[in-house]
Amino acid sequence: MKIRKYTLALVCVLGLLASCNKKDDSIPTIVERDRTQQQVVDNDSLIGYLETHYYNSSVFETAGDHTISELVITELPKDESGNYLALPDPDNNTLLIDAVGAPLTTTYQETSYDYYVLKLNEGGGNAPEFTDNIRLNYSGNLQDETVFDSTVNPADLDLLNLIQGWRLVMPQFKAAESFVENSDGTVTYSNYGLGVMFLPSGLAYFATPPYSVPAYSNLIFKFELYQTEVNDHDSDLIPSYLEDLDGDGNVFNDDTDADNVPNFLDADDDGDGVLTKYEDIDGDGDPTNDIGANGIPKYLDPLETASSCIIGSKGTFFEKPL
Repeated sequence: MKIRKYTLALVCVLGLLASCNKKDDSIPTIVERDRTQQQVVDNDSLIGYLETHYYNSSVFETAGDHTISELVITELPKDESGNYLALPDPDNNTLLIDAVGAPLTTTYQETSYDYYVLKLNEGGGNAPEFTDNIRLNYSGNLQDETVFDSTVNPADLDLLNLIQGWRLVMPQFKAAESFVENSDGTVTYSNYGLGVMFLPSGLAYFATPPYSVPAYSNLIFKFELYQTEVNDHDSDLIPSYLEDLDGDGNVFNDDTDADNVPNFLDADDDGDGVLTKYEDIDGDGDPTNDIGANGIPKYLDPLETASSCIIGSKGTFFEKPL
């Protein structure tokens, strides 16, 4: 999946190639641009695209489980001088700029970004958190309509492994309300999230895209969101999204015990020697509601070392009976 960040294997291969051919100047060097300046350029480009492209909106006004294959985005016609003409068949088509509404704003990498979302169907199930797993079909496009990535069958993805734009947009949609497993092994989903995201390069790959995407490219993703699953990356009974203690949408900078392991990957968040999952003293499966004498959850307080497990004679841990 090209929306995944580079893997370690790819980095190693590139490093090997560089070491074996140090004099090869054929690989261009991408100079990283100022993010704030690039966002101005990207946003102007996105607005220009939205103002000059329309989609077949009447198709999605009828009831039913529509798909991204039914969505047709078309550039406005031009006259002989290259000037854009009026929207054709306005009863059945809508300009994208009118459909997406006001831009959505976020701060990422100390830069303010605008991005845009076309919501064709919100969905009837649960909305994913920004750290969750999702199952979906999608298509990734450049602004010139080039498809650089797509799925044929539903893909299972961890939002934390994807570009920032996905972590912002997917929680605005909901998974399918229901599904049916067919006799041929396929699954039919009903009332799922259906939409399009229009992302500036700063919420996508910026200066380090995969091989099929030019640097500093704005990206367009069409998607059908089928299912979502809450992630607990360190299996400590605390969903990963709840380990974003400062609420900034970034779980990598929350590190209670300052051991350089973020809480969502740290089995002992406060570093007191008691695993977080064993600081669920009342045994309800939720350590966040076990509050200590200092008024904070015990799993975040190194002074609270009560445990819901006992240690056997050989150091084996056992759950305490309720």
